[in-house]
Parts: sequence; C-alpha cells; structure tokens
Amino acid sequence: MSDLLAFKSGRINQLALENRLVVAPMTRISASKTGVPGERMQRYYTRFAKGGFGAVITEGIYIDDEWSQTYDCQAGLINDEQVQGWRTITESLHMNGSKVIAQIQHSGALSQGNIYRSHTVAPSAIQPKGKQLEFYHGKGDYNVPLELSENNIQDIIRSFAVAASRAVNEAGFDGVEIHGANGYLLDQFFTDYTNQRSDHWGGDIASRLSLILEVIQAVRQSVGPSAVVGIRISQAKVNDFHHKWKEGKEGAEKVFSLLAISGVDYVHITEYEAWRPAFEDSPYSLVEIARNVAPKLIIIANGGTDDAEKADKVLKLGADYIAIGKSALANPDWPERVKSGKTLREFDSGILAPFADVKESELAQ
Repeated sequence: MSDLLAFKSGRINQLALENRLVVAPMTRISASKTGVPGERMQRYYTRFAKGGFGAVITEGIYIDDEWSQTYDCQAGLINDEQVQGWRTITESLHMNGSKVIAQIQHSGALSQGNIYRSHTVAPSAIQPKGKQLEFYHGKGDYNVPLELSENNIQDIIRSFAVAASRAVNEAGFDGVEIHGANGYLLDQFFTDYTNQRSDHWGGDIASRLSLILEVIQAVRQSVGPSAVVGIRISQAKVNDFHHKWKEGKEGAEKVFSLLAISGVDYVHITEYEAWRPAFEDSPYSLVEIARNVAPKLIIIANGGTDDAEKADKVLKLGADYIAIGKSALANPDWPERVKSGKTLREFDSGILAPFADVKESELAQ
C-alpha cells in the first residue's frame, strides 16, 4: 500500500509534509468551560501524529470574546492561557512528526453555547433552518440573529487576523485554516438565503464571497508570506445538509477562480462524498471543477474517503491531499495501518459523542 499516491511526500507553501494524509477538523467540545485546551486534548491529537498523519487540522477555534464561540467547551485562541494550552499540543505533535494547522472559526447565527454573549449575529436577521444540535448540548430552535453592522464586520475581520497571528506566532501552529464552510458565519455571508444584504457584502455569488476574500487578505497580512493559510468551503451545512450552490457549476468556477488568486495556500473542499458530481446537471465533482479552473491551486478534499482506495480515487480526480474524519477517529493510526496492510477498524458512531464523554480507555487506542 505504500506505493499509493496518499503516501507521496508533499509541500504546502514552505511546509514539507511526509504524506498526503491530513486529519480533518472535527468538533470535539473537549476544552474547559473557559476554552482552554488541556491534557486530554493533547493526548487526543498526539495519537494522530503517532499514527502517521502528515498533518492535523484542529477542531474549530473561536476567535474573540464577542459572538464567535459556537459550542459549550469549545477551545478558543484569545488569551494567554488558551494560547499556552495550544502550544503544549503543537509541541507534542511536532515532536511526534506531524504538522498542525489551527482552524479558526466564527459561529455567527449558529452559536448555541457562548459564555460571552447571549444573542447571535449574522449577515441578515434571518432565523437559521433546523434545530440546535442536541448532540453538542443545544436545545430547540436557533435564535433570530442580529444583523451585523459595517463596524461589526470590520471588527470580525480583525479578530480573524489577530487569532491567526496568535496561532502562528505564539501557539506554535504551522498555519491556519479559515472556516468558511458548514453554515458558520463566513458561509452565512456566502449563502444566498442567509445573506439578504443590499450593500457590497451581498448580491451575486462573487459579492457574497467578498467577506471570505477580505478575511483571507487580513489573515495573510497578519501571519506573513511563509505561514500556511487555507480556507475550508462546502455546500452542505450542519443545519442544512443537502444545500447546493444555486449558481451551480458556473458559480463554482467563479468561486474557485477567485480563491486561486486570493492569497491562500490551499482550498479545503468538504462534500459528503468527495468524488460525486457536485450538481445534478454536471458530471463533475467540486474537486474536478476546482482543478479544471485553477490548475495550480492546492486542494485538500474531504468526504467519504474512509479507505485507501477511495482516498487514491479522489487524489486521481485532482486533489493534492486527503482530509480524513470519521475513519481517523476509528483509526488514529490510519496511515500506519494502511501502509502495513492491516484491516481498518469499523467506524462506530458512538465515537462522535462529545469528547468529554469519551472513556479514558479509548484514548489509549
């Protein structure tokens, strides 16, 4: 199995990676009530480095003491105690041979556990679809958010930049991934039905992407040219799983063309199954669309690549790296198991339970 594309070395910006296998960001809500990552999180993340993954992208980390926190016991990156907690984790992963990227996140209207604010914010005062995630201690309908002012938006852009600087310059991360996917704030600006603004932040698909582009620019300026900067995008959302971009393939081509010249080092595309056609009227996956319009863009693909054959299939479609989620939870040593020909453990949905509820014995697997 070591001859698979997934085991070829690679490089993102100046970051040399041992292979093309990345741990996908996964919500674990395993920090303290005040957002400090501790020893359990260190052991959790270190397992992936010991298991042979070239890089780990963390769970979403909140970026300010205003509206960005999404879940109870989510880790932050806004004060010295949180930074030191993350530094202990990054040092452990580096010592065990893995690179580590911080995913920085603003929840927007999907916040269901914030110790700083009792209300939520969004591009427009539109109640989110669906219900809060009971799995992560939410209950009932989402609140109707307040519409963000221009000053609020500028503050949020600065918060992304400051959090990125803390991640790279203080906490020891190799780079940051801006969370622009899955229905959180940046995706709320990007999505037509959650963004009803009439100013320059709303409108057609390129205009709705403008906040993501502004955040990318601010983050790049804050971390410099050498640190890795990525962006995660998706069609599906945690509260609207079957959503598709209404502009279809043509809109996707415009999005990837703009992201390719935005200053990011990679685009992380997440779909339910990364190789499937993205739109009903087109045979191409988002990975293929991105590759066709942006030949030099580095693409990380996530979605359904649970085994080596599927991972290799998506790499052959045009992805440069594969982000593995559920199968990595079941197999924190996924790369080592595959390389040595061992059978992968079956995924048990119970593993997805909030990390605070995971048994201590499971950490040693």
